[in-house]
Amino acid sequence: MEIGERDLAAGIAAGVERLIGLVRSLTPPDGISLTAAATLATLERSGPQRLTALAVREGVTQPAMTQLIGRLQDAGLVRREADPADGRVVQVWLTDRGRDLLARRRAVRAERLAVILAQISPEHRASLGAALPAIDALASAQRQAPPGVPYGHPADPEVSSR
Repeated sequence: MEIGERDLAAGIAAGVERLIGLVRSLTPPDGISLTAAATLATLERSGPQRLTALAVREGVTQPAMTQLIGRLQDAGLVRREADPADGRVVQVWLTDRGRDLLARRRAVRAERLAVILAQISPEHRASLGAALPAIDALASAQRQAPPGVPYGHPADPEVSSR
């Protein structure tokens, strides 16, 4: 039996909520919030970004992102530089120290997750491994809405085309 698109979306959303809780429990207490870590990971994946683009991508206000980037910069995890194409624009860059922090966090989580994975059946482990490409595709899917337009908003082209 094939699951409907909305049921699949609801099941994935519920599963992701549970996984977020698991990731939180696996993350070492290093004084960095999940939003800060997600911002660093975005910079690692996508390269230098404008503050406004980071705020939209991470779902926070620009003033909140400005404060977060200030704290990350004070900690030496990011740096701000003028955009070479437009000196009026400032881009946020991940530093080597920020990259190292992400690597350490991931290594600790992977070590802790390996203990949990050893407790589930080989079939479930195989299913999780087989799902990795689909999970990556879902997490990497590019949305078509203009910056600042929330998901599902009537101005989102994906909603207005339905």
